[in-house]
Amino acid sequence: MALRWVALGVISLAGFGSSYLFDCIGPLAKLLSDQLRFSDADIGLLQAVCSVPNLFMVLLGGIVVDEIGVRRAGLIFALLCCAGAVLTALSPSLPVMMAGRLVYGIGSGSLSVAVSTGIAKWFTGEKQSFVFGVNLTLSRLGSLAAQVSPTWARGAYASWRTPLLIAVAFGAICVLGAAAYWLLEDRASRRYTIGASGQDRPARSRGLDFGKSYWLVSLVCVTFYAGIYPFLTFAQKFFVEARGATLGQASLFVGMLTVMAMVLTPLAGLLADRIGRRSLLLVIGSVLLVPAYLLMAYTRLSLAIPMALMGLAFSLVPAVLWPAVMLIVPQEKLGKAFGLLSLVQSIGLTGFNFLIGWANDVSGASSANPGGYAPGMWLFSLTTLAAVIFALLLFRHEKGPGGHGLESPGGRRAPIRA
Repeated sequence: MALRWVALGVISLAGFGSSYLFDCIGPLAKLLSDQLRFSDADIGLLQAVCSVPNLFMVLLGGIVVDEIGVRRAGLIFALLCCAGAVLTALSPSLPVMMAGRLVYGIGSGSLSVAVSTGIAKWFTGEKQSFVFGVNLTLSRLGSLAAQVSPTWARGAYASWRTPLLIAVAFGAICVLGAAAYWLLEDRASRRYTIGASGQDRPARSRGLDFGKSYWLVSLVCVTFYAGIYPFLTFAQKFFVEARGATLGQASLFVGMLTVMAMVLTPLAGLLADRIGRRSLLLVIGSVLLVPAYLLMAYTRLSLAIPMALMGLAFSLVPAVLWPAVMLIVPQEKLGKAFGLLSLVQSIGLTGFNFLIGWANDVSGASSANPGGYAPGMWLFSLTTLAAVIFALLLFRHEKGPGGHGLESPGGRRAPIRA
């Protein structure tokens, strides 16, 4: 029914606002360094603290989603995201900013769980990879808006605070999307049976035994995303200081990754729905990411080339990874499954944001010493190589008798229509 596509749009609007808030620090990195004298470790910590709550909150958030439903949980988490944005903009004090990012992080990871679970309710067993690709595209519009904000909001970047006030407006959009989804699902549930959730029926099992494939997907997730988001925290600063780009050019190179992912992720989802081969596609996507960092650090190739490799990887892997969970885990346990996956992901994001900032500081990375960025680039390459290994192990397991149909076009689970 057409209503499910409206639901996809409004719930993705919440993800759009939240994505802007997550990525708003990267374009500010140089201003925070110049105006507030923050070190790279401080900036990395400011971004890493968003993921700290997810070390415990996303699993709890997944349980909350299963118990009280997507619409209620989603609005609560969206309000926390917006409140965190307000607090971050209040003061130039690093502890106050960290507190704001912490509050945002408490809401953001669990909001992602609610969004994913909501999509699974409306599109159970049908065009899953394509639908998740569309959702990621809509959410990444928020990331793109943040990453290229030095171009469309150039005047705001005279001061560190004005861009953060713009972020508050995007926090309000996040709340608006969650509220609109509440109203839509509330009305629709009176006329239709929409999937299955914790408020619709009790979960069959309270355990977290999701099987070997699930844990291999989790390991691919943590190692792949540890090579993406922590890199984006410092990418614009790296492009300016090590590759001689202007801040506007740097923001466009980062935005290029997001634009590619926005366009190609739904297409990658269609491909996965049509041919299957999901584990193999995870291998290919992870392989594309490995050389990108060393090309930036050790060659004078245009930044467009390694960023294109990253864009292809960032399109292919997410389009396959999150829908794969829907094939592996029973629907009534999806909230907990997505929550646990986000927890594992957050471990990597928290550790790597701080680790890369620390490595840059120890190596003296700066415009006077661009070679100081090399250790961080090696760390990124090694962690994405680990993603390749885990994807290969998943491919091997799914080809055996314990597989879940990730390699077949429709998966093994029969479609369930609302």
